[in-house]
Amino acid sequence: MKIKVLMVDDHALFRDGMRYVLQQLADEVEIIDCGNFADGMKQAADNPDIDLALIDLHMPGGNGVLSIQEFHASNPSIPLVVVSGSDQREDIERAMEYGAMGFISKMSSSKIMLSALRMVMDGGVYLPPQLLHAAVEKLEQANNDRRTDRANKSGLTLRQMETLQLLAEGLSNKEISMRMNLAEGTVKIHTAAIYQALRVNSRMEAVSVARRLGFLPPVESNSNGIAF
Repeated sequence: MKIKVLMVDDHALFRDGMRYVLQQLADEVEIIDCGNFADGMKQAADNPDIDLALIDLHMPGGNGVLSIQEFHASNPSIPLVVVSGSDQREDIERAMEYGAMGFISKMSSSKIMLSALRMVMDGGVYLPPQLLHAAVEKLEQANNDRRTDRANKSGLTLRQMETLQLLAEGLSNKEISMRMNLAEGTVKIHTAAIYQALRVNSRMEAVSVARRLGFLPPVESNSNGIAF
């Protein structure tokens, strides 16, 4: 398997370290690295077959979280992960709202980074546990979801159970946000919380585990044994 990764960060030492992590993602990994946002945008335009983009929030030519919005708007098909030294809750929420599928702290170990990147490439959403807890707590307070009102023994809130049900229906993040009347970034945070609670890395795994634990009804089948 061969993949192409775009890495945009102004710290050469960090880029060198990330190369070691990225080379473990597939049998063959082509890495395009840039030291500023403008070069990153150009490389993305010149390489439409990029499989994954890693972008720092703060670097020359960029505009913080707004750079994430700009990159995603120009390259909506490229899975985007923010790799940043920032632990600001607002940065995380806005980055996810603006199109990021993951937010990885630069303080994370190479093992955690590799696991997070694989999760995103499999279609999942990743947030660092310590940042995820803070973001979920804020969202629950905003929606009057108290942690004492949990939906099941895995610690999923009612909002997260509702999100899980819609994931099982095959809805996209955008469709779920419309159905629940939530920002898409909020849906991503709920989804990341579900992954962590169920200890899974993808939507398919989340739904499968939830059914096995009884949090979702089993798949029905017709008389021919075909699930529907």
